Amino acid sequence: MEAVPAALIYDADCPVCRAAADWVRRNALDPDTFEYLPCRSAETRARFPAIAESACLQAMHLVLPEGTILPGEQALPEILGRTRRYRRAAVLFRLPGAGIVSRFLYTAFARRRHRIAKRLFP
Repeated sequence: MEAVPAALIYDADCPVCRAAADWVRRNALDPDTFEYLPCRSAETRARFPAIAESACLQAMHLVLPEGTILPGEQALPEILGRTRRYRRAAVLFRLPGAGIVSRFLYTAFARRRHRIAKRLFP
């Protein structure tokens, strides 16, 4: 029986988001751990109608094989847990206050990602 990959949905028009998806691709446990879908694609809209395009453009989303949708910082521990080298780092998200801190940092970064992209990818 073949394992169903988690779907990583990201803004393919954003250089930072593409770099993040590439990082996940390079560090995944194996090539079939994730599938990568641009949030503006027809396939994404057809398969995951519960994820509004506006929400997808604000944060990446991870859809687990059983259908659970994890937006933004909620996806990070699941993504890390599916990598070769960074699996143990997922435990950090269970520490007291980690959810609040990760939400704040992810939201702050996501709001500024286009400005950050201009500096990182001129």
